Amino acid sequence: MLNTYCMKTNRYLLVSSVVAALGGLLFGFDTVVISGADQQLQALWGTSDLFHGSVVMSMALWGTVIGALFGGYPTDRFGRKKTLFWIGVLYFVSAMGSAFAWDPWSFAIFRFVGGLGIGISTVAAPAYISEIAPADQRGKLVALYQFNIVFGILLAFVSNYLLKDIGENAWRWMVGMEALPAFIYLASTFSLPESPRWLYVHKGDREAAVAILKKIGTDEKELVMATKDEAAQHASESIFQGKYRFPLMLAFFIAFFNQMSGINAFLYYAPRIFEAAGLGASSALLSSIGIGITNMVFTLLGLYLIDKVGRKVLMYICSFGYIISLSLVGIAFYQQWQGMAVPIFLFLFIAAHAIGQGTVIWVFISEVFPTHLRAFGQSFGSSTHWVLAALVTLFMPALLSGFSSPGMVFFIFAGMMVLQLVFVIFMMPETKGRSLEEIQQDFGITK
Repeated sequence: MLNTYCMKTNRYLLVSSVVAALGGLLFGFDTVVISGADQQLQALWGTSDLFHGSVVMSMALWGTVIGALFGGYPTDRFGRKKTLFWIGVLYFVSAMGSAFAWDPWSFAIFRFVGGLGIGISTVAAPAYISEIAPADQRGKLVALYQFNIVFGILLAFVSNYLLKDIGENAWRWMVGMEALPAFIYLASTFSLPESPRWLYVHKGDREAAVAILKKIGTDEKELVMATKDEAAQHASESIFQGKYRFPLMLAFFIAFFNQMSGINAFLYYAPRIFEAAGLGASSALLSSIGIGITNMVFTLLGLYLIDKVGRKVLMYICSFGYIISLSLVGIAFYQQWQGMAVPIFLFLFIAAHAIGQGTVIWVFISEVFPTHLRAFGQSFGSSTHWVLAALVTLFMPALLSGFSSPGMVFFIFAGMMVLQLVFVIFMMPETKGRSLEEIQQDFGITK
């Protein structure tokens, strides 16, 4: 599949997209690498379960929320390229600082710094790639960001496994290993061109914008044909103005339903869920390797299909897959099916997510806002995603233990996915093959 990109995509455009998408690899690596150090850290510092969970383990997640909330400001103010560079700095500082942390508070602070990098990355990277990519390749190029997230997750699992027996300071090597890909990403950002749309709309530099478009092989006609004065008139505009209500609702609902599927909670608590299903000691292997491989395979499939069948078709597949798999997991718990039933249904759930929501969300949010508000629109959608991820993850243990059977939790999520299907049928537009400017015309919000 990746060879197809090389044949059909301008080399400079492909390299630029891959470099920007490497922020996703660090996102995935940073999110999962902490799992390998979890028990070692609690034993080393003798922290309580509450402190360990709410400070040591979750601090990066709250950094992600903050980064997503405010990531639109540096992305617009300093440009997409400079923001991607500083994201690399945050990742590198976080990795090195975490590796040399001297107490739980210093560790938590450096993890928070990495979380800021993740949050800002979910704003800047998809926005950047969407603005350099031609309409017919935008989906697969922006989806490279999601592919790298999944690849980063697998790398973290493998890295943790290889480093787990090197001694009492194995955790330092685990979390510090992120410094290597962070440095490579940081150095690679120097080769990136600036987003031509940002240069034109925010700087009024049409000549430089057109030069970059020609270099990456994108049709100049896709550039917004506005004057510098017209672009300046947008300075006081906000995504919360009435005329932007529709794209705002689209960004909110796709992020809302992404987390109402329970995906983040399931990834974080997969061992607990498998244990409740009676699998015992095998749960860690199943959650790390089985889920990781399933996620990778179906993300690749989604990446291959997104520009062929469209975003909406993938969301249809995703919605039906969610409803079926979540319902089956709920039934399995109520019927007390033992063995591999729950893992198989959960892998089906992961496959549905990877080919649909996982592939589509960052692409779709980056497409529905006009250039002068794209960073703030991306920030809104991303922060909605991360706030809900934090809340669902926080309450998941209580939900699992609060009902007579864990199956009820899965039925609730399945019900939410029925609502997602309604959203896809009646509200979600298809953006496949449309330039970013044509999408705005479709929404009726052009100047």
